[in-house]
Amino acid sequence: MNSAMTIAVAMVVARLAWSLLSWGILHAVWGTDASACATLNGQGACWSVVATKFRYILFGSYPFEEHWRPAIGVTAFIGATLVSSRSEFWGRGLFVLWAAVLVLFFGLMSGGTLGLDFISPDKWGGLPLTLALSIVGVLAALPLGIALALARRSPIRSLRTICIVYIETIRGVPLITVLFMSSIMLPLFLPAGMVISGLERAMIAIVLFTAAYIAEVVRGGLQLVPPGQFEAAASLGLGYWKTTFLIVLPQALRIVIPPLVNTFIEVFKDTTLVIIVGLFDLLNTTRTAILDIAWRPYYVEAYLFAGLIYFFFCFYMSHISLLVERRLAKSVRH
Repeated sequence: MNSAMTIAVAMVVARLAWSLLSWGILHAVWGTDASACATLNGQGACWSVVATKFRYILFGSYPFEEHWRPAIGVTAFIGATLVSSRSEFWGRGLFVLWAAVLVLFFGLMSGGTLGLDFISPDKWGGLPLTLALSIVGVLAALPLGIALALARRSPIRSLRTICIVYIETIRGVPLITVLFMSSIMLPLFLPAGMVISGLERAMIAIVLFTAAYIAEVVRGGLQLVPPGQFEAAASLGLGYWKTTFLIVLPQALRIVIPPLVNTFIEVFKDTTLVIIVGLFDLLNTTRTAILDIAWRPYYVEAYLFAGLIYFFFCFYMSHISLLVERRLAKSVRH
Protein backbone atom coordinates (compact mmCIF):
# COMPACT_ATOMS: atom_id res chain seq x y z
CA MET A 1 0.00 0.00 0.00
CA ASN A 2 2.81 2.43 0.85
CA SER A 3 4.52 1.76 -2.47
CA ALA A 4 1.26 2.20 -4.38
CA MET A 5 0.57 5.51 -2.63
CA THR A 6 4.11 6.72 -3.35
CA ILE A 7 3.78 5.86 -7.05
CA ALA A 8 0.36 7.52 -7.28
CA VAL A 9 1.55 10.72 -5.62
CA ALA A 10 4.69 10.77 -7.79
CA MET A 11 2.54 10.46 -10.94
CA VAL A 12 0.27 13.31 -9.83
CA VAL A 13 3.25 15.54 -9.02
CA ALA A 14 4.92 14.69 -12.35
CA ARG A 15 1.69 15.48 -14.20
CA LEU A 16 1.32 18.84 -12.44
CA ALA A 17 4.99 19.68 -13.01
CA TRP A 18 4.69 18.90 -16.73
CA SER A 19 1.52 20.99 -17.04
CA LEU A 20 3.22 23.91 -15.30
CA LEU A 21 6.31 23.56 -17.50
CA SER A 22 4.21 23.41 -20.63
CA TRP A 23 2.08 26.40 -19.63
CA GLY A 24 4.80 28.55 -18.15
CA ILE A 25 7.70 27.95 -20.57
CA LEU A 26 7.10 25.74 -23.60
CA HIS A 27 3.93 27.44 -24.87
CA ALA A 28 4.45 30.84 -23.26
CA VAL A 29 4.67 34.19 -25.03
CA TRP A 30 7.64 36.34 -24.00
CA GLY A 31 7.33 39.44 -26.19
CA THR A 32 5.52 42.70 -25.52
CA ASP A 33 2.65 42.28 -27.99
CA ALA A 34 -0.74 41.78 -26.33
CA SER A 35 -2.26 40.46 -29.57
CA ALA A 36 0.09 37.46 -29.52
CA CYS A 37 -1.31 36.46 -26.13
CA ALA A 38 -4.87 36.48 -27.46
CA THR A 39 -4.14 33.38 -29.58
CA LEU A 40 -2.99 31.29 -26.61
CA ASN A 41 -6.51 30.37 -25.44
CA GLY A 42 -5.13 29.49 -22.00
CA GLN A 43 -2.61 26.98 -23.39
CA GLY A 44 0.40 29.07 -22.41
CA ALA A 45 1.46 31.91 -20.13
CA CYS A 46 1.47 35.47 -21.34
CA TRP A 47 4.66 36.83 -19.81
CA SER A 48 4.26 39.83 -22.07
CA VAL A 49 2.32 41.53 -19.29
CA VAL A 50 5.45 41.35 -17.13
CA ALA A 51 7.73 42.47 -19.96
CA THR A 52 5.49 45.47 -20.62
CA LYS A 53 4.54 46.45 -17.10
CA PHE A 54 7.54 45.35 -15.05
CA ARG A 55 8.87 48.87 -14.52
CA TYR A 56 5.57 50.05 -13.11
CA ILE A 57 5.19 46.87 -11.04
CA LEU A 58 8.65 47.33 -9.54
CA PHE A 59 8.77 51.11 -9.10
CA GLY A 60 5.15 52.31 -9.15
CA SER A 61 4.60 56.02 -9.75
CA TYR A 62 8.24 56.94 -9.17
CA PRO A 63 9.31 59.29 -12.02
CA PHE A 64 10.06 57.15 -15.07
CA GLU A 65 13.30 58.90 -16.01
CA GLU A 66 14.61 58.41 -12.44
CA HIS A 67 14.03 54.66 -12.26
CA TRP A 68 17.79 54.06 -12.19
CA ARG A 69 17.84 55.37 -8.61
CA PRO A 70 15.48 52.79 -7.04
CA ALA A 71 17.04 50.14 -9.29
CA ILE A 72 20.48 50.77 -7.79
CA GLY A 73 19.03 50.92 -4.27
CA VAL A 74 17.16 47.62 -4.63
CA THR A 75 20.20 45.96 -6.23
CA ALA A 76 22.37 47.09 -3.31
CA PHE A 77 19.83 45.70 -0.86
CA ILE A 78 19.70 42.35 -2.68
CA GLY A 79 23.50 42.23 -2.77
CA ALA A 80 23.70 42.87 0.98
CA THR A 81 21.11 40.14 1.56
CA LEU A 82 23.14 37.64 -0.46
CA VAL A 83 26.35 38.60 1.35
CA SER A 84 24.57 38.14 4.69
CA SER A 85 23.73 34.55 3.74
CA ARG A 86 27.45 33.69 3.75
CA SER A 87 28.69 33.03 7.28
CA GLU A 88 32.30 33.87 6.36
CA PHE A 89 31.28 37.52 5.95
CA TRP A 90 29.70 37.79 9.40
CA GLY A 91 31.34 40.34 11.61
CA ARG A 92 31.53 44.06 12.17
CA GLY A 93 32.11 44.60 8.47
CA LEU A 94 28.62 43.29 7.77
CA PHE A 95 27.07 45.97 10.00
CA VAL A 96 29.10 48.61 8.15
CA LEU A 97 27.89 47.18 4.83
CA TRP A 98 24.24 47.33 5.88
CA ALA A 99 24.62 50.86 7.21
CA ALA A 100 26.13 51.95 3.89
CA VAL A 101 23.37 50.19 1.95
CA LEU A 102 20.65 51.89 4.00
CA VAL A 103 22.23 55.33 3.51
CA LEU A 104 22.60 54.65 -0.21
CA PHE A 105 19.04 53.31 -0.53
CA PHE A 106 17.26 56.19 1.20
CA GLY A 107 19.65 58.77 -0.25
CA LEU A 108 18.90 57.65 -3.80
CA MET A 109 15.18 57.31 -3.21
CA SER A 110 14.76 60.74 -1.61
CA GLY A 111 17.39 62.73 -3.49
CA GLY A 112 17.79 66.40 -2.74
CA THR A 113 21.58 66.08 -2.42
CA LEU A 114 24.53 65.53 -4.76
CA GLY A 115 22.60 67.06 -7.65
CA LEU A 116 19.70 64.58 -7.41
CA ASP A 117 16.16 65.90 -7.71
CA PHE A 118 14.05 65.53 -4.59
CA ILE A 119 11.34 62.90 -4.95
CA SER A 120 8.47 63.12 -2.50
CA PRO A 121 7.83 59.91 -0.51
CA ASP A 122 4.24 60.02 -1.76
CA LYS A 123 5.60 59.07 -5.20
CA TRP A 124 7.44 56.01 -3.96
CA GLY A 125 5.91 52.71 -4.89
CA GLY A 126 6.46 49.08 -5.77
CA LEU A 127 9.36 47.06 -4.42
CA PRO A 128 11.38 50.04 -3.07
CA LEU A 129 8.41 51.13 -0.95
CA THR A 130 7.97 47.59 0.38
CA LEU A 131 11.65 47.45 1.30
CA ALA A 132 11.62 50.90 2.89
CA LEU A 133 8.64 50.06 5.09
CA SER A 134 10.11 46.68 6.04
CA ILE A 135 13.58 48.02 6.82
CA VAL A 136 12.35 50.89 8.98
CA GLY A 137 9.69 48.70 10.58
CA VAL A 138 12.21 46.07 11.66
CA LEU A 139 15.12 48.33 12.64
CA ALA A 140 13.00 50.75 14.68
CA ALA A 141 10.62 48.17 16.17
CA LEU A 142 13.34 45.80 17.44
CA PRO A 143 14.89 48.11 20.10
CA LEU A 144 11.43 49.46 21.00
CA GLY A 145 10.11 45.92 21.41
CA ILE A 146 13.07 44.92 23.59
CA ALA A 147 12.51 48.00 25.78
CA LEU A 148 8.80 47.14 26.13
CA ALA A 149 9.63 43.55 27.07
CA LEU A 150 12.05 44.68 29.77
CA ALA A 151 9.63 47.33 31.05
CA ARG A 152 6.81 44.78 31.26
CA ARG A 153 8.97 42.77 33.67
CA SER A 154 9.87 45.87 35.66
CA PRO A 155 9.12 45.96 39.41
CA ILE A 156 7.75 49.49 38.93
CA ARG A 157 4.01 48.93 38.78
CA SER A 158 3.08 52.09 36.87
CA LEU A 159 5.64 51.40 34.15
CA ARG A 160 4.62 47.77 33.93
CA THR A 161 0.94 48.67 33.68
CA ILE A 162 1.52 51.17 30.88
CA CYS A 163 3.47 48.60 28.85
CA ILE A 164 0.86 45.89 29.42
CA VAL A 165 -1.96 48.18 28.30
CA TYR A 166 -0.02 49.26 25.21
CA ILE A 167 1.04 45.74 24.18
CA GLU A 168 -2.34 44.12 24.73
CA THR A 169 -4.18 46.96 23.00
CA ILE A 170 -1.99 46.85 19.90
CA ARG A 171 -2.03 43.04 19.74
CA GLY A 172 -5.80 43.06 20.09
CA VAL A 173 -6.43 44.90 16.82
CA PRO A 174 -5.35 44.15 13.23
CA LEU A 175 -2.64 46.16 11.50
CA ILE A 176 -5.14 47.72 9.13
CA THR A 177 -6.83 49.37 12.14
CA VAL A 178 -3.52 50.85 13.33
CA LEU A 179 -2.80 52.12 9.81
CA PHE A 180 -6.25 53.68 9.60
CA MET A 181 -5.84 55.39 12.96
CA SER A 182 -2.38 56.61 12.00
CA SER A 183 -3.73 58.05 8.76
CA ILE A 184 -6.84 59.72 10.24
CA MET A 185 -6.08 60.46 13.89
CA LEU A 186 -2.34 61.17 13.96
CA PRO A 187 -2.55 64.47 12.01
CA LEU A 188 -5.08 65.73 14.60
CA PHE A 189 -2.45 65.55 17.36
CA LEU A 190 0.29 67.34 15.41
CA PRO A 191 1.12 71.01 15.97
CA ALA A 192 -0.49 73.49 13.63
CA GLY A 193 1.30 73.68 10.30
CA MET A 194 3.13 70.36 10.77
CA VAL A 195 2.38 67.85 8.03
CA ILE A 196 3.79 64.34 7.66
CA SER A 197 3.58 62.27 4.50
CA GLY A 198 1.59 59.09 4.07
CA LEU A 199 4.84 57.10 4.04
CA GLU A 200 5.87 58.48 7.44
CA ARG A 201 2.43 57.73 8.89
CA ALA A 202 2.60 54.18 7.57
CA MET A 203 6.08 53.72 9.02
CA ILE A 204 4.94 54.95 12.44
CA ALA A 205 1.99 52.54 12.42
CA ILE A 206 4.11 49.57 11.35
CA VAL A 207 6.78 50.32 13.97
CA LEU A 208 4.25 50.63 16.79
CA PHE A 209 2.41 47.49 15.69
CA THR A 210 5.53 45.36 15.19
CA ALA A 211 7.13 46.49 18.46
CA ALA A 212 4.19 45.06 20.46
CA TYR A 213 4.67 41.61 18.90
CA ILE A 214 8.44 41.71 19.28
CA ALA A 215 7.98 42.63 22.94
CA GLU A 216 6.00 39.46 23.59
CA VAL A 217 8.50 37.34 21.66
CA VAL A 218 11.43 38.76 23.65
CA ARG A 219 9.51 38.43 26.93
CA GLY A 220 9.05 34.74 26.21
CA GLY A 221 12.80 34.40 25.69
CA LEU A 222 13.51 36.24 28.95
CA GLN A 223 11.28 33.83 30.83
CA LEU A 224 13.24 30.87 29.44
CA VAL A 225 16.56 32.11 30.79
CA PRO A 226 17.36 29.95 33.88
CA PRO A 227 17.08 31.82 37.20
CA GLY A 228 20.58 30.63 38.01
CA GLN A 229 21.91 33.12 35.50
CA PHE A 230 20.54 36.01 37.56
CA GLU A 231 21.91 34.49 40.76
CA ALA A 232 25.34 33.96 39.23
CA ALA A 233 25.44 37.56 38.03
CA ALA A 234 24.40 38.82 41.46
CA SER A 235 27.14 36.74 43.10
CA LEU A 236 29.67 38.48 40.84
CA GLY A 237 28.38 41.87 41.93
CA LEU A 238 26.85 42.83 38.58
CA GLY A 239 24.08 45.39 38.61
CA TYR A 240 20.73 45.21 36.82
CA TRP A 241 21.84 46.79 33.54
CA LYS A 242 25.05 44.75 33.19
CA THR A 243 23.19 41.56 34.07
CA THR A 244 20.48 42.32 31.54
CA PHE A 245 22.61 43.40 28.57
CA LEU A 246 25.64 41.16 29.10
CA ILE A 247 24.11 37.93 30.35
CA VAL A 248 20.32 37.68 30.18
CA LEU A 249 19.33 39.50 26.98
CA PRO A 250 21.89 37.79 24.68
CA GLN A 251 20.63 34.38 25.81
CA ALA A 252 17.00 35.40 25.41
CA LEU A 253 17.54 36.76 21.90
CA ARG A 254 19.35 33.58 20.87
CA ILE A 255 16.38 31.52 22.06
CA VAL A 256 13.79 33.58 20.16
CA ILE A 257 15.56 33.87 16.79
CA PRO A 258 12.93 31.72 14.94
CA PRO A 259 9.87 33.69 16.14
CA LEU A 260 11.72 36.98 15.64
CA VAL A 261 12.49 36.14 12.02
CA ASN A 262 8.90 35.01 11.57
CA THR A 263 7.81 38.45 12.79
CA PHE A 264 10.20 40.13 10.33
CA ILE A 265 8.76 38.08 7.47
CA GLU A 266 5.23 39.04 8.52
CA VAL A 267 6.25 42.71 8.47
CA PHE A 268 7.56 42.32 4.92
CA LYS A 269 4.29 40.75 3.76
CA ASP A 270 1.98 42.99 5.79
CA THR A 271 3.22 46.06 3.91
CA THR A 272 0.51 45.24 1.37
CA LEU A 273 -1.97 46.87 3.76
CA VAL A 274 -0.52 50.36 3.27
CA ILE A 275 -3.01 50.90 0.48
CA ILE A 276 -5.27 52.15 3.31
CA VAL A 277 -3.11 55.30 3.50
CA GLY A 278 -2.87 55.70 -0.27
CA LEU A 279 0.52 54.00 -0.81
CA PHE A 280 1.15 51.44 -3.53
CA ASP A 281 3.55 48.70 -2.53
CA LEU A 282 4.63 45.83 -4.76
CA LEU A 283 1.33 43.94 -4.60
CA ASN A 284 -0.77 47.06 -5.15
CA THR A 285 1.31 48.24 -8.13
CA THR A 286 0.85 44.76 -9.59
CA ARG A 287 -2.90 45.04 -9.09
CA THR A 288 -2.92 48.48 -10.68
CA ALA A 289 -0.78 47.39 -13.63
CA ILE A 290 -3.36 44.86 -14.80
CA LEU A 291 -6.24 47.35 -14.76
CA ASP A 292 -5.32 47.99 -18.39
CA ILE A 293 -8.03 46.27 -20.44
CA ALA A 294 -5.47 44.75 -22.82
CA TRP A 295 -3.64 42.98 -19.99
CA ARG A 296 -6.48 42.28 -17.58
CA PRO A 297 -6.96 38.62 -18.65
CA TYR A 298 -3.34 37.83 -17.73
CA TYR A 299 -3.48 38.69 -14.05
CA VAL A 300 -2.17 35.24 -13.06
CA GLU A 301 1.20 35.88 -14.71
CA ALA A 302 1.49 39.30 -13.06
CA TYR A 303 0.70 37.94 -9.60
CA LEU A 304 3.12 35.04 -10.12
CA PHE A 305 5.88 37.53 -10.88
CA ALA A 306 5.11 39.48 -7.70
CA GLY A 307 4.84 36.24 -5.73
CA LEU A 308 8.31 35.14 -6.83
CA ILE A 309 9.76 38.43 -5.56
CA TYR A 310 8.05 37.99 -2.18
CA PHE A 311 9.29 34.38 -2.04
CA PHE A 312 12.89 35.40 -2.75
CA PHE A 313 13.09 37.88 0.12
CA CYS A 314 11.14 35.73 2.59
CA PHE A 315 13.18 32.64 1.73
CA TYR A 316 16.48 34.43 2.26
CA MET A 317 15.37 35.91 5.58
CA SER A 318 14.45 32.41 6.72
CA HIS A 319 17.71 31.01 5.32
CA ILE A 320 19.82 33.58 7.14
CA SER A 321 18.01 32.88 10.41
CA LEU A 322 18.86 29.17 10.07
CA LEU A 323 22.51 30.02 9.52
CA VAL A 324 22.50 32.24 12.62
CA GLU A 325 20.92 29.45 14.69
CA ARG A 326 23.51 26.90 13.56
CA ARG A 327 26.42 29.22 14.22
CA LEU A 328 25.16 30.15 17.67
CA ALA A 329 24.53 26.47 18.45
CA LYS A 330 28.16 25.67 17.56
CA SER A 331 29.45 28.51 19.74
CA VAL A 332 27.40 27.23 22.69
CA ARG A 333 28.78 23.69 22.27
CA HIS A 334 32.35 25.03 22.09
